[in-house]
Amino acid sequence: MTTATDTGPGTTTAAQEHGTAGRGRGAAGGGRGGAVPGRLRPWQAGVRRGGIEVRHLLRNRKELMGYVTNIVVALGLAGFISDDVPGTKIPMAQLTLAGFSAYLLFQIGLISLPQILVTEREEGTLLRLRATPGGIPAYLIAKSLLIVVMALATLVVLLGAAAVLVNGPLPHSPAGWLTLLWVTALGLLAVVPLGAAIGAVLPNPREALAMLMLPAMALLITSGAMFPISKMPVVVQNIASVFPLRWMAQGLRAALLPDAARAAELSGSWQLPTVALVLVAWAVLGFLLAVPLLRRTARRESGSRLTARQHKAQLNGAPAA
Repeated sequence: MTTATDTGPGTTTAAQEHGTAGRGRGAAGGGRGGAVPGRLRPWQAGVRRGGIEVRHLLRNRKELMGYVTNIVVALGLAGFISDDVPGTKIPMAQLTLAGFSAYLLFQIGLISLPQILVTEREEGTLLRLRATPGGIPAYLIAKSLLIVVMALATLVVLLGAAAVLVNGPLPHSPAGWLTLLWVTALGLLAVVPLGAAIGAVLPNPREALAMLMLPAMALLITSGAMFPISKMPVVVQNIASVFPLRWMAQGLRAALLPDAARAAELSGSWQLPTVALVLVAWAVLGFLLAVPLLRRTARRESGSRLTARQHKAQLNGAPAA
């Protein structure tokens, strides 16, 4: 399960377009407080920048193939699973697909986003944000928009393809669709700010991937995403319950599987209030960490630091940014 990260012209172009527009708008405005004529508010600049980045993503075949590969892996796993969920007649493949859907949302926020942030820091994007009014909030809004589009598109394609090809799960009622929506929304709110905070402190893109993949894979195995968490030792269950993936997977199972599948849950119920509470708690923690860490990282950026990192990367065989 690899995650492709765009380190080429697409990402740089999006940042340059936003930076050029921000400088132009900044030169046109002045004064304090309120909206300044000729200058976009941070949320407007963030939405505009996010739209640019989504367009670049759609043109980047290499990065798109990374997400397609993850979907193919999930479908391949489901195709090889023939057992039923213990105590029910529900195919285990459906439980696996529901859990893997949660994992892909988790992966996009906790692995793809930090890689993107670290890569753009190495290219000088955070240094340019220092000269852009409202740069950090706009940047976070743009990245959140990009991640939401990536996550929702991945989820829709996976569930649609699974329903057609391997009898995959879909909500059975309006309540199921509503649960799917709010669990997806809260799950992304829980992991996207946390991913931004992690990306602000990781050293470089290669080390970021190496440092994140092993814990992510461990959580995939232990959080009940691939098979019932009740089969895991109690100590593993307790550790997995601290992290958002376990609750994201349980919430998506509640949305996608019949009620009979509750027999495989630890408490025999979906525990949706607990799902919401844990995800909201992680969302709050992520937001409290992300903004100050990104601001600190941006303040520490300088032309000399950027040049030194690029020189070191070239000595290690990486192409110049």
